[in-house]
Amino acid sequence: MTKRRGREWFDDESFWRDTYPFMFPQKRFADASDEIGRIRRLVKPAGKKALDLCCGPGRFAVSLARKGFTVTGVDKTAFLLRKAKALARAAGVRVEWVKSDMRDFVRPEGFDLVLSMFTSFGYFDDKEEDRLVLKNVLANLRAGGALLMELLGKERLARVLRATTSDVLPDGSMLVQRHKIFDDWTRIRNEWTLIRKGRARTYCFHQTIYSGQELRERLEAAGFVDVRLYGDLDGRAYGPDALRLVAVGRRPPAPRDRTGLQTRAPGRRRRNRA
Repeated sequence: MTKRRGREWFDDESFWRDTYPFMFPQKRFADASDEIGRIRRLVKPAGKKALDLCCGPGRFAVSLARKGFTVTGVDKTAFLLRKAKALARAAGVRVEWVKSDMRDFVRPEGFDLVLSMFTSFGYFDDKEEDRLVLKNVLANLRAGGALLMELLGKERLARVLRATTSDVLPDGSMLVQRHKIFDDWTRIRNEWTLIRKGRARTYCFHQTIYSGQELRERLEAAGFVDVRLYGDLDGRAYGPDALRLVAVGRRPPAPRDRTGLQTRAPGRRRRNRA
């Protein structure tokens, strides 16, 4: 059942529409296929059913589908899902697109691989809801299935954070970003002002920021095992020079009976066969 909630910052579709050219330049789409190859080598998923959680415009979902995966892309923003559907049509691949909040999407034991890319975690004011998302992901994975998360870690942010930054597009549009840490260095408040054709519009949003240790603890508390941290998708160590925080956690393997054979995972329903 979908829970009714008040309006939150990410519900404003104009934010995604106006900032889309800054967040999703063409190079990000061009790099997606190579990144999926690196993810596959790092995770070595046991099967080819994948969930791209907060899929945005579908960069990774479409790249997975082109490599033979059966893919479900979930996002709450209709504008981004329209972009994703157009990308899949252009690529000639089929992806199941689902408009849903990641706090609500549950498909028990439906996937071998779940991706959470591009810092798509930590959006909620209530940090307990981050824990809910991870519990949902664990339920969505088959026994032994893997979650890969890729985000900007707190350690990196502490080194590179500047109070104000700006970017300019070839058409002259400018995005001015102001950042402020709050809540005892657990959250970041962002103020983005878009200046285009002499007009300015400001958006404010905030996220929880995680260190490697904090993210590991969240994953393990949710029930993930064999949690490993990396500094990039090639599997380099997560350390002072890491540009990104990549975490891989797995659902525990199915238990074995007394004969040593794997049994059906708890809660998995048998399907009647004609």
